[in-house]
Amino acid sequence: MKIQKGEPGYVKARKIKFFIGAAAEFAIVIALVVLGYVKTGNRMNFFTVLAVVGCLPAAKMLVEFITMMPYKSIEPEKYREIEEKAPLLTKVYDLVITGNDKVMPVDVLVISDHTVCGYTGNEKTDDVKVSRYLKEMLHNNRLEKITVKVFHDYTAFLARAEGMNNVMTVEQSGDRRRERKIRQLILTTSI
Repeated sequence: MKIQKGEPGYVKARKIKFFIGAAAEFAIVIALVVLGYVKTGNRMNFFTVLAVVGCLPAAKMLVEFITMMPYKSIEPEKYREIEEKAPLLTKVYDLVITGNDKVMPVDVLVISDHTVCGYTGNEKTDDVKVSRYLKEMLHNNRLEKITVKVFHDYTAFLARAEGMNNVMTVEQSGDRRRERKIRQLILTTSI
């Protein structure tokens, strides 16, 4: 089963896909060069031309693997704990948000009505910049009056998510279209 963007394990699955794809494509390139040399006895042949052209998609796949390499998926224990503590909230996992000047990995965002709350375990991610960027992006897409807060402290995030879930149990709003729209917009900013 294919893991979709926004699901836990997405970053790991993408890294595996890009690594296997790059390895396979470079293996084909090498096989073409060897086949051409064995068939003709020199390296100036049609197979070498095919191999050179084949380097373009192989290099693209390798670049995508290198781009995803520094980022990690959310840990399974944290995923299970979030699912247990906040089952009513709309969740988005394994995000690598690309802003105007920075790439910001976020492990999870939970969405409830007018509140977006997130957790990032990456120390290099500036939580204030991520929050500001997401709030501005949502505002630009006519979703106003939304509070966005990203935490580095997992315990604080989990307490906030649990509180948001408790509010959802009391309010029990049936219309989740706004939350799905926020989730979709956030996914468009992530690689």
